[in-house]
This record gives sequence, C-alpha cells and structure tokens, in this order.
Amino acid sequence: MANNGLSSITKKLIMAVTGGALVFFLLFHASMNIVAIIKPEGYNKICEFLGANWYALIATAGLAALMVFHLIYAFVLSFQNYRARGKQRYAVVEKQEGVSWASKNMLVIGAIVLLGLGLHLFNFWANMQLPEVLHKLGIHVEEDVMALVADGSHYIVNTFSCTAYSIIYLVWLAFLWFHLAHGVASVMQSIGWNNHVWQNRIEVIGKIIAALIVVLFASVVIYYWLIG
Repeated sequence: MANNGLSSITKKLIMAVTGGALVFFLLFHASMNIVAIIKPEGYNKICEFLGANWYALIATAGLAALMVFHLIYAFVLSFQNYRARGKQRYAVVEKQEGVSWASKNMLVIGAIVLLGLGLHLFNFWANMQLPEVLHKLGIHVEEDVMALVADGSHYIVNTFSCTAYSIIYLVWLAFLWFHLAHGVASVMQSIGWNNHVWQNRIEVIGKIIAALIVVLFASVVIYYWLIG
C-alpha cells in the first residue's frame, strides 16, 4: 500500500477517518465498561448481547479492518516523514515553535498501545468471543470455558485483582492518552480545522476526549484492583 500512488493528503485523510472511527469505538467500549462497576449483572447482559452474533462479528471484523488500515498508514506516513524531515512523526500542521513529545514519538507510543491491545485481547476477547466463534465452527471448546464466555465480570475481576496486571493496564492507558490526545487533534486538523483560531482549541478538545476515555477505562481497573 505504500506504493499505491495515493497522495500524502489522502493518506492522512485515511488515518483521520480510521482513527476517528476507532475513537468513537473506544468511547462506546469505555462507557460500556463502567456498567461493570454500577451493575456487574448488567455488564454481563451486554457481553451476552455482544457475543458471537452476526452483528457483533461484523463489527469485530470492521474494527480489525480499521485497525489494519490505521497501522499501515501510520507506518507509511512515519517513514515518509522520516525520509523528508528526519524523525518527526506524521503531523498535519507543523508547529513553528517545535513539536510536542507525543508528536515526535507517535510511532513508539503507537507500538506500546498496540502491545497493550494485544494483552487486552488475550485477557478478554480470547476468553469470550473467540471460544464462541470456535464452538460455532464445530471446534471443541471446554465446557468450563463456554460457561464463562458471557461472564465479562468474571474476567474483569480475575484480571484486575492482580496487581501486576492492573499496573500494566494503567501504564498502557497513560500511553493511550498521549496517543489519543495527539491523534484526535490530528483528525480534526486533517478535516481542515487547522487555522490559527482553532489550533489551540482542537488540542484542548483532543486532550479532553482522550482524558474521558482513559478515565473511564482506568476507573474500572482501579475499582476492581482496590476491591480485589
């Protein structure tokens, strides 16, 4: 895809669209997780609804596609910017007074976020939706595993009652904040909100949205860590 002739603006627009869609998903996912604190039984009902149903599987495939495109163009744009301007990461608007730490290290931050996502999928998706999919495909899955596929609260308690996992998740969420704070601003800049009037505003909006997502996720981690 790096040699498909797309212009730099088009590639940035693809980054913006895929990144924006993923941000909306994170807002939904973080809001859903808060239910695990308010009413664990309600959270399990949501998990059951979002199991291996056709709509959930289509959504999962769509999210995976968005992530793949986002990653591909992140590497493509980072490589192009490296060749053109050294180690500066992809940016829609170049600041005259220097760039932020997050902007200069966006690829590294993104890699850490990706590793954390892999751990998250291992702890939750691989224990919940994946066994259902395998079962529907006729592949044998242990009965005790199948009995817990919709018990999201069980996996939350099991994961975050472990101090090591809780600390790892909180560190991961800190990096996620940097990624989102810069990424949301870049999305807005990509769609044209990059004039001097909006520059500072979109940076603040990006930080607020990033903080909201991270605080919602972190609240669940800290809550179950403390009561664990």
